[in-house]
Order: sequence, then C-alpha cells, then structure tokens
Amino acid sequence: MPHQRHRPHNVRDQHAERNIQSDMCSAVVSRERIFVRGQVGYTIHPTERKLVGPGDPAAQAGQAMKNVRQLLEEVGAKMEDICKVKVWVTDRAYLEPVMNVLGRHLRGIHPAYSEVIVDGLARPEMLMEVDVEVVRSS
Repeated sequence: MPHQRHRPHNVRDQHAERNIQSDMCSAVVSRERIFVRGQVGYTIHPTERKLVGPGDPAAQAGQAMKNVRQLLEEVGAKMEDICKVKVWVTDRAYLEPVMNVLGRHLRGIHPAYSEVIVDGLARPEMLMEVDVEVVRSS
C-alpha cells in the first residue's frame, strides 16, 4: 500500500519571496503512522493563510493545535492518537504560555514530549512550532 500524501503543495506557494522549489505535503499516512508537518500560528485554509496572534505565542500555539486537530481529522485520526510532541519556541519566556495551551489540547492524552528553544523559525513572526508523531489506533 503506497503512502497517502495529504494536502500536497510546493514550498514556493508559501514562501514566494524565496527561491525554493520543493514539493511537500501537510501529512503523510503510512499504515497506522501519520507524519504531520510542523504547525505554527498560521491558518491552514488552502487559499488564505493568515497569522493568528502576532506577537502572542499562546495564540499561535492555539492555532497550531487547531491545525493539528483538523489535519488529523482529515486523515481519519484523532488527538488521542498523538504519541509524541516536539515544541520549538523562539524565546524561553514563551515556553510556559505555549505549553499551557498544548496542555489544554492534550489533557488526558499523556504523549511523550520535547521542548526546544531556537534562535528563529522559517519566518520572524513565528514564535513557536509544534510537531506531532501519531500512531492511529485501530
């Protein structure tokens, strides 16, 4: 069974100011495993992406988790299938508000997690990013 690629796109469509030609997708389903593209505070509407919460890491985390939920639902998975969460923030002070938002979305799920503080993400207005590893339950 080939991998199912969900929401394919080219990076140039989201980073027109850069000369990047790279075919990607928002999620790949490989049997029970689901690989979700890292999510940030941008909406994932296919024709209109907008940043939610400029300057507000908690608001960006809330949008990122809404995106995760939407993508999982689109491929037939649920939040309870999340096994690992990796969080990147661009400032140590953002860790607490971001993790509190994630905690509300993941209450009772208990995934393994990692937290990383980085100098920056793909765009300067991005204050956080969340990456989830999922194993769909049967």
